[in-house]
Amino acid sequence: MFDQPFDRTGTDSTKWATAEGRGGVIALGLADMDLPGPPAVAAALAARAAHPAYGYTRADPRGRELVADWYRARHRVGIDPDWVLLLPFSPRTALRLLLEALAPAGPVVLPTPEWGGFAEICRAAGLPLRELPLTPDEHGYRLPVEEFARSRPGAIVLSSPNNPTGRLWSRAEIRALAEIAAASGTGGVLLADELHGDLLHPDHGLHHPVAVDAAGDLARHTVTLNSVGKTFNASGIPSCFALVPDPVLRSRLTTLMAGFGLWEGGLLEQTVQQAALRDGGPWLDALVRHLVTVRERLTGVLGEAVVAVPQASFLLWLDAARLGLPAGDARAALLERCGLELSDGAAFGPAGRGRLRLNYAVPAPLLEQVVARLGRLETVTERAR
Repeated sequence: MFDQPFDRTGTDSTKWATAEGRGGVIALGLADMDLPGPPAVAAALAARAAHPAYGYTRADPRGRELVADWYRARHRVGIDPDWVLLLPFSPRTALRLLLEALAPAGPVVLPTPEWGGFAEICRAAGLPLRELPLTPDEHGYRLPVEEFARSRPGAIVLSSPNNPTGRLWSRAEIRALAEIAAASGTGGVLLADELHGDLLHPDHGLHHPVAVDAAGDLARHTVTLNSVGKTFNASGIPSCFALVPDPVLRSRLTTLMAGFGLWEGGLLEQTVQQAALRDGGPWLDALVRHLVTVRERLTGVLGEAVVAVPQASFLLWLDAARLGLPAGDARAALLERCGLELSDGAAFGPAGRGRLRLNYAVPAPLLEQVVARLGRLETVTERAR
């Protein structure tokens, strides 16, 4: 399935629209996959579209059980279905609403490098923001737990696994951050974006969902956002689900949503989510095997330019200098020399300067084109000799 060419021409793909008409540029920036999604999702959408009534749709209560079943089967953990909110909008919108519902009394603390949307959302909401550099280690990075504690956060926001590096945070790190949020004296909450958590590489153990690792009373100081969008290549139909153990916060969030005319459920959103969680497991297993193969190929080619070998997801975090590229303009230089368009590391916070993010969720034929183009870099050519 993933060994054949896959053409997204004519789909209005955001990632590829910027590359069209620029001499065969290969777009490897935006984090969506250039791979065919699960047949079960396509079949479910076609079946629902065949019924010509597309009116208001209630939230199917079975959706909560499906989420709990997914965590039990995929991550070997128990999730209370009452924690689950089925949201018919993007995780970005969910995060914005959650922060408004939380109204944190202290600063929002983020690690860096980290997905740049977190900082944008906080600034748009007028929330005080503090970014803390991740600490380099043998796996690429670890969380600076002591610095988080000194910040007395109103909220801690991070991706788990980390975007852009694919780094899995340990159970001890997650629990420590939940304890810091609970002890901050400002009603703090650890808010984790786990959108890449289902894309776990099996040679790196288990993903540790935040709400489970911060068990007991600590769980009430956590919120987890997840979605089938990244996992099943369905981000164009925005939906997500939130795990909110605190019933007071759940009530606050649903009341806030209602004020914007937003309710749980959604017609296409539920169709995609339920089909993916119910029937998408075998497809996902095949996808992850493919991603690990591609990861091994690219890390072998790129060597020391890889800052952190991914433990999940489909993202490579690269050191521009070790690719022989100028740190200040690496993205443009790589585009000019190789016709490869990556994400600029500066978009991931202060610690991302001089870095590039490469999305390697590509079919095998396109991978070989990418490897051939990387060979135009002197550092890669020397390594191949």
